[in-house]
Amino acid sequence: MTPVILLAEAQKSAEVTDWGARIGWLVGLALFIALVYWLMREGWKWRGTLQAGLPPLPAAPEDAGPVRLSMSGRYHGSTTAGQWLDRIVAHGLGTRSRAELTLTDAGLEVERPGAADFFVPRAALRGARLDKGIAGKVLTEGGLLVVTWQHGDKLIDSGFRSDHSAEHTEWADTLNKMTNDTEGAR
Repeated sequence: MTPVILLAEAQKSAEVTDWGARIGWLVGLALFIALVYWLMREGWKWRGTLQAGLPPLPAAPEDAGPVRLSMSGRYHGSTTAGQWLDRIVAHGLGTRSRAELTLTDAGLEVERPGAADFFVPRAALRGARLDKGIAGKVLTEGGLLVVTWQHGDKLIDSGFRSDHSAEHTEWADTLNKMTNDTEGAR
């Protein structure tokens, strides 16, 4: 028994003798990570430059009418309609944030603390659906409320997740009814 214990006690890690090489590797790794983050940031800015033709987002009207629905949750971003990986970053639409949604007869108001608020007029709403993903966020089936709307000449899908996912169905049904009513009035 004693020799086994002595062998186990004798095994130790070797002392670090080449501190210069170790520090060099750590500095190199830190520079590589900084380069990757810088390239990602430049890509984000480039995408914003490409989408500069998107008109400014409308502000909510003073008197939007009575509230039909309200929801608190998360805004996960906007994409080109039908292309769930083509993220739109212009005018802050690519910034994920908490969100308070308010649906009125005038349209959909999205208040985002720490990010730009926006308003989707009723005439611009094109529909809503329950989906499982939008650029950078994949959830279970029906875990995301995706609202399709027209902004300028571009159709946009915006993804929201309520703090209470049972609300998604009511929101999709109400938005689709509003869209059908608006189309019938045109």
